[in-house]
Amino acid sequence: MPLYDRGVSGFSKRTGWDTGESSYAAAVREARVAAQRSGERLWDLTVSNPTKCGFDYDAEALLRPLMDARALVYEPDPRGMMGAREAVARYYAGHGAGSGEGISPDDLVLTTSTSEGYSFLFRLLCDAGDEVLVPQPSYPLFDFLADLDDVQLKSYPLFYDPGDRRWWIDRAQLEAAIGPRTRAVMVVHPNNPTGHWTGAGERAWLEEMCARRGLALIVDEVFLDYPLNEGPLSAEMGKSFVTGEHSVLTFVLSGLSKIAGLPQMKAAWIAALGPEEARREALARLEVVADTFLSMSAPIQLAMVSWLEGCGRLQGQIRARAQANYAALKRLETEHPESMQVLEADAGWSAVVGLRGWPREGDLAEWLVRERGVVVHPGGFYGMGERGRVVVSLIGPAGELEEGMQRAIGEISTGGKVRGLHEPEE
Repeated sequence: MPLYDRGVSGFSKRTGWDTGESSYAAAVREARVAAQRSGERLWDLTVSNPTKCGFDYDAEALLRPLMDARALVYEPDPRGMMGAREAVARYYAGHGAGSGEGISPDDLVLTTSTSEGYSFLFRLLCDAGDEVLVPQPSYPLFDFLADLDDVQLKSYPLFYDPGDRRWWIDRAQLEAAIGPRTRAVMVVHPNNPTGHWTGAGERAWLEEMCARRGLALIVDEVFLDYPLNEGPLSAEMGKSFVTGEHSVLTFVLSGLSKIAGLPQMKAAWIAALGPEEARREALARLEVVADTFLSMSAPIQLAMVSWLEGCGRLQGQIRARAQANYAALKRLETEHPESMQVLEADAGWSAVVGLRGWPREGDLAEWLVRERGVVVHPGGFYGMGERGRVVVSLIGPAGELEEGMQRAIGEISTGGKVRGLHEPEE
């Protein structure tokens, strides 16, 4: 019987998502259409595509490496071309991973994206129904990746301490979430969207706990190069997980999407670290997984050398923009403490903002876009249950974030009953 005659029962359970449009998504779509027709301004504070944020890309320097004639010869390597892996190893050397204590090209497997890297690791570590622990708040992409690989995700909380104004891993709840089918713990360093660095104390505890419980550690470092505060403390907290000793099997993921501001070029990697025997076995198995797909293209791999060597120029622009926008948010918080709170962030391209005072009915983010033409991401999109928390991008055009937030807090202050920033959803 043709699939279309069998109804939804003809599809796998792993793709049984609700594909309908949410009321928030509908509000944003309708606002964009209305703004285009009327010419009125829509304050979009969620723009995070670096190629559309007004940065100065050196087109000639970026596109020239794609013309390398060596790409005409097919010489597949499951782990990726040696030259590209050497360039990644040099990138980590710049982060303090020196010879003998950091990473070598043989410890790397190239992938087309960190999403593909996650999928490789889920297949490596988990049988169908096994579990991986993930932080919350967190980017919701992980849910879809786990569904596609028949892996179960269990969340452990990051909590914000209003006293010291820092995010922390809830260690007790993380350990309580470990079950007989847990295979790995995931860390995002720095976290998206909270901007939380996994500091030295938390890192030491994670490694000890994973060693004691027989778990692997998966670390996402895509925003590693974007501290929001400069100085010795930030440098110490923002060290890559590739540095130092590794008592447990550890996988570090990153790629050019954020490091070089090139999400369209589709190049990423997995770095495997840890005890020698376990690391070698993991890499041997990952090589078979990668060889099954051979997804990396030769022109991209050849160009990675140049792109990684030259990424500092664009990183500087993005870092300056994010730091300036974050400072602008902090100024607004000082000027309007009754209307907003900027939750402290260490690094990354996003900020979590708590807003006070809006109608109890409906969702704050949807109300803002429908009534005031200001687009923010609802905190619930990232798993935050507290009312009033929204997420904004820090890399949008200079000045727009501050102007849009001024409009938002000015309207919210007259919008309804004031509620506490940490009051959970009903």
